[in-house]
Amino acid sequence: MRRRRAGTARDGASPTSRDVAKRAGVSVATVSRVLNESSSVSSDSRRRVLQAIEALDYQPSRAAQQLRARRGRVLGLIISDIQNPFFTSVVRGIEDLAHEHGYSLVLCNSDENAEKERLYVNVMRAEAAAGVILASVSEDSPHVRSLIDQRIPVVAIDRRLKDASIDSVCVDNVEAACEAVSKLIDMGHRRIGLIAVPLHITTGRDRHAGYLRAFRQRRLKVSRDWIRFGDTRETGGYDCAGELLQLDPPVTALFATNSLMTLGALRRIHEMGLRIPQDISIIGFDDMPWASLLRPALSNVSQPTYELGRTAAQLLLQRLADPQRPAAHVVLKTRLVMRDSVAALAATADKIAPGSRRHNGIERRDEAHG
Repeated sequence: MRRRRAGTARDGASPTSRDVAKRAGVSVATVSRVLNESSSVSSDSRRRVLQAIEALDYQPSRAAQQLRARRGRVLGLIISDIQNPFFTSVVRGIEDLAHEHGYSLVLCNSDENAEKERLYVNVMRAEAAAGVILASVSEDSPHVRSLIDQRIPVVAIDRRLKDASIDSVCVDNVEAACEAVSKLIDMGHRRIGLIAVPLHITTGRDRHAGYLRAFRQRRLKVSRDWIRFGDTRETGGYDCAGELLQLDPPVTALFATNSLMTLGALRRIHEMGLRIPQDISIIGFDDMPWASLLRPALSNVSQPTYELGRTAAQLLLQRLADPQRPAAHVVLKTRLVMRDSVAALAATADKIAPGSRRHNGIERRDEAHG
């Protein structure tokens, strides 16, 4: 009976990936990575695996090929906070375009947690997603590079990444913030409180820069006391607004830099018995559907959220079609929507409603008078 050589398939049996691994002197996982064209395999190991495949006439199973093909029609989307209504329309824009081109979408929520983001990036790698759209917790996320190394293209949405080779789509956050704060200045406000997203997030840093630019362009001084950084959720807006409204003298207007923080600021204003815009003017960020239904209706920076999502999906599909094309960085315009939550300071500064009182320079209404 003829003895089978080491590293060859059994007589009469089709060779397996285990046979290829044994002949090449590598692990089965390395064989899999070579078959999936992963760049994380050394050139020497890749050469030996390919030689073993040729020598054994190894053919990957049709079932495995079909499974990889199905996975190749899946796009991953990792967002930073699923509770933030900003992402609702963004996700719809991505999903609509993905569906039009025969792709499915898997949605993951990092919850502003770098470890959760890393976990979901690893899931995308394990499932061999065709591509990933990412609103990253940080602009410097080392685990994102692992996707690129596995030849899974990435598009950064809303927040930039340091890696300039990664496609991105965002809005002009500096100009958006500058326009909103400039409007408040033009309406007579000088003590304008900023409810800010942390600076390690690019949107927070850009909106903070826009706030400062508005003062600088008009040669006005700005105090650090008027700037508060909080978490990106409603609690952050609530706490920041409370601190700003307790200043002596208090700010006369607030600019909140995301939708959840705007909600928190509105809740704190209500609890303090202040009236909008008679006692405090406010402009938020993200024009939510309910903003026009409030009384008074809320002024906002409106982002093209659906277009942001659709553009991100377009960039990803273009990258899949042409992996070698230069990186694209798309910046979309925002729109300032002025409603009833801002009043000219000169028209309201000296008005005190009946049944009201002042504390730390803020007019308050007694509950007995509504």
